Amino acid sequence: MKKAEHELMKRLVSVFSVILLMFGYSAWAAEPSRLTIAAAADLKFAMEEIARAFRKEHPEATLDLVTGSSGRFYEQIVQAAPFDLFFSADVKFPQQLKEQRLTASEVRLYARGRIVLWSARMNAADMKLSDLAKPDITKIAIANPKHAPYGMRAEEALKKAGLWPKVEKKLVFGENVAQTAQFAETGAAEVGIIALSLAESPMLKPKGGYSLIPENLHSPLDQGYVILRRAEDNSSAKAFADFVSGEAGRTIFRRYGFVLPGASGSSP
Repeated sequence: MKKAEHELMKRLVSVFSVILLMFGYSAWAAEPSRLTIAAAADLKFAMEEIARAFRKEHPEATLDLVTGSSGRFYEQIVQAAPFDLFFSADVKFPQQLKEQRLTASEVRLYARGRIVLWSARMNAADMKLSDLAKPDITKIAIANPKHAPYGMRAEEALKKAGLWPKVEKKLVFGENVAQTAQFAETGAAEVGIIALSLAESPMLKPKGGYSLIPENLHSPLDQGYVILRRAEDNSSAKAFADFVSGEAGRTIFRRYGFVLPGASGSSP
């Protein structure tokens, strides 16, 4: 009798163990995917707002948002950095990743950016690009044109306007456009050439004014994103991408001054 009871207990334990394993597997499988998103520095405030809105609709999602230079992110992704989505301030970087077969989706445009003159110390609202050559402006902040799209466009605009030789020695370079804005905000530079999206952000809008730099002075800041190969089977990555392209994402981008794909009078 004792042997029969022992065998029964063994079977019960075995069945119970299987149930626990199945439950554990189900819990693990249902664990929400963690997304690590690399986003251009001009998206800092807009993308934070989009991420909050996405979490309300997808409370199971876990998002890690990293902002910085698009060119730097491109280099890191080529070297297998663990990002799931890449939102670039220049669509050429996602396109190059696509060509290298490092993506799991087509490249999609999400906005066109603008560059502005911004200052916390001077009346930038009435400022023209040519004013940067005046002697009372001694430091001008721009993003590093070697890897930051906003810095590239700032350099293009200054050169096309014939100002580069006059202002080159005044330039202070930020690692990305967000750091550039910080230089202008703290007074490390009297003026910064920054993203309109940052000038319209809750952080900078109350502290200074801006004037738009004419678009004909630089190539378009067409901005694109892509799901990366690491997230090929990640349903949350697709859900986030769709959310960004949907009305909720577009509304937030519009509020930060971005021109949207398909908007009237635009062709980003």
